[in-house]
Amino acid sequence: MARSAKKGPFIDPRLLKKIQALNKSGQKTVIKTWSRASTVIPEMIGHTIGVHDGRRHVPIFITENMVGHKLGEFAITRTFRGHSTKAEAATK
Repeated sequence: MARSAKKGPFIDPRLLKKIQALNKSGQKTVIKTWSRASTVIPEMIGHTIGVHDGRRHVPIFITENMVGHKLGEFAITRTFRGHSTKAEAATK
């Protein structure tokens, strides 16, 4: 279910404050965040945001195509190790 248009997109206030500070200063530093539920807004374009995936911060460069998506969509939390082969299954 989508968020109400009246409320607008969710973005963590602390993250928004950091983005606005970087836009004013013109610096390009990595911003670390744990807020995977925050929506990508046009003010974030061109910045690199480190989104936490459960064990580390994954650096993500924000482009125009990402606007409207959630930050968590770009930092995968599960690692697929692959299925066992027939040879591995036979030795067990």
